[in-house]
Amino acid sequence: MNTPQIIAEIGCNHKGDIAIALKMIETAAAFCNVDVVKFQKRNPRELLTNEEYNSPHPNPIHAYGSTYGEHREYLEFDIDQHQRLKQRCEEIGLIYSTSVWDVTSAKETILLKPRLIKVPSACNLKFDMLGYLCANYEGEIHLSLGMTAHAEEEEIIQFFESRGRAADLVIYSCTSGYPVAFDDICLLEILRLKKKYGDRVKQIGFSGHHLGIAADIGAMTLGALWIERHFTLDRTWKGTDHAASLEPDGMRRLARDVRNVAKALRYKNSEILDVEVASREKLKRY
Repeated sequence: MNTPQIIAEIGCNHKGDIAIALKMIETAAAFCNVDVVKFQKRNPRELLTNEEYNSPHPNPIHAYGSTYGEHREYLEFDIDQHQRLKQRCEEIGLIYSTSVWDVTSAKETILLKPRLIKVPSACNLKFDMLGYLCANYEGEIHLSLGMTAHAEEEEIIQFFESRGRAADLVIYSCTSGYPVAFDDICLLEILRLKKKYGDRVKQIGFSGHHLGIAADIGAMTLGALWIERHFTLDRTWKGTDHAASLEPDGMRRLARDVRNVAKALRYKNSEILDVEVASREKLKRY
């Protein structure tokens, strides 16, 4: 069994504070032992309509500005700050990544030359952005399939195939809720994606927004090679993503358990294992 890569999605859980973002990177590395940390990159003026930008946040208790646009601007890091985050990741042995939500953000992020760039479920039909990534970015393109109909999935895969980039594409089974109830996680979607697209894309992953870590172990046993979970230092913090995020001990246990179960998912390489020999001699009855 290939050991999945564990992604701690910091997203905007840093509350717009670069010091918190750096602390989250360091905690994800030293305490949680993940493989990747992922942020988000938006250009709110490009991404939002004027009406969306100037409307109040739909959940005012979590707002960082008087309008939704101001809220998004407050939480946004510029590209120099993302460069600083990437540098810190590399200093301590983590892979840096970010989700991109618009063409401008894709252009800026490509300049950082990350190993992988993520396309969130909300933007997986933005074909102008997908086309720009295909033409201008040489790394892996990861893409979540939450809120996406089967015909739209096929359209996305064909788009990448037509541009010769499907071999660099990792697609994620995902349910876009925050948090998601267990009966809406639908883990068997991983098997459906493997059957339909396993030989057409590079790999299949799982992006979860549920509570606890049991479902992630299930996703790994079904063949997900990337496990992505939102990460926070404190689930009570202001912001809508914290409730569906893992705190450091939860992320640590997730990384530990996924790797341990991956080790266990194998056949015996001999009928009697070396560890069984002494026990057999002592205990076996005939």
